[in-house]
Amino acid sequence: MMVTTQDRYGESNGAQPALPGSYGQAPNGYRLPAGTRLGPVRLQVADLARSLPFYVETLGFREVARDAGQATLAAHADDRVLVELVERRGVRPAGRGLLGLYHVAILLPDRASLGRFVRHLSESRTPAGAGDHLVSEAFYLTDPDGLGIEVYVDRPRETWHRLGRELMLATDPVDVRGLVAEAGEEAWSGMPAGTVIGHVHLHVGSIEQAQAFYSEALGFDRMTWRYPGALFLGADGYHHHLGTNTWAGAGARPPADTDARLLEWTIELPRATDVAAVSQSLSDAGYPVEWAGEGDGMATTQDPWGTRVRWRAAGAGMHA
Repeated sequence: MMVTTQDRYGESNGAQPALPGSYGQAPNGYRLPAGTRLGPVRLQVADLARSLPFYVETLGFREVARDAGQATLAAHADDRVLVELVERRGVRPAGRGLLGLYHVAILLPDRASLGRFVRHLSESRTPAGAGDHLVSEAFYLTDPDGLGIEVYVDRPRETWHRLGRELMLATDPVDVRGLVAEAGEEAWSGMPAGTVIGHVHLHVGSIEQAQAFYSEALGFDRMTWRYPGALFLGADGYHHHLGTNTWAGAGARPPADTDARLLEWTIELPRATDVAAVSQSLSDAGYPVEWAGEGDGMATTQDPWGTRVRWRAAGAGMHA
């Protein structure tokens, strides 16, 4: 739903504090557990030598491994893998009319870090969009292959508001001056420890199908559903681990192997029993599940538009 700055918290529009348990719509069946988080994303790019300066120098990741056309990236002073770049020479840039990735969202641990990042973008003359979403403050960039990247920080949960059961989101101007002031004199030195993948946002062909797959089958709660052309889903009360939208248009197509694209994103669950429960829920809904690796701690499937999602027990393959 679109909410303006002046009335975002006004009692006249029925806004109420979003207290734990007071917002969101749970699926009818299986529900993802408390402690659900996101793990790394895998992105297909045309040229590692071209992409790495953007991810390392502009975004501030640390390269922890490179082998056979793949590079693994993490935050500084933190070994948790966040991004895997996979080179496929000759792939076309991502562009309009494609389903799949809208953006990968990198969540910084505090507002001062985002202020330092924004000042770094200004000093390096890197163009970026921005949006105040009421629950977060965000900046948007595009990598050399046209893949969308968001860098953001959350507002404290006690400041979130709801209308009925629906969490309030908006796209308002960011207070850039105040954000940079909070950074103090410290310079940006790269993604700090505690940086995580906060959410993934996808172009989909149908909001109804997205709800059936990602909420009713996979188990996300529906958090915001009247934002024009979009549905936001989360677990454990988070504003969204997943955004879905139909903004690519009616004629949008799934990306091909020859397109720069999101190859896979990851959901991390507290226990191996949760991995089994997600797998059973998806299988019961008619979606094929592939078990990956040894044991029962990891599995994958594809959404209705071919985007692969992996779910695994926390700790499985998390570190470089």
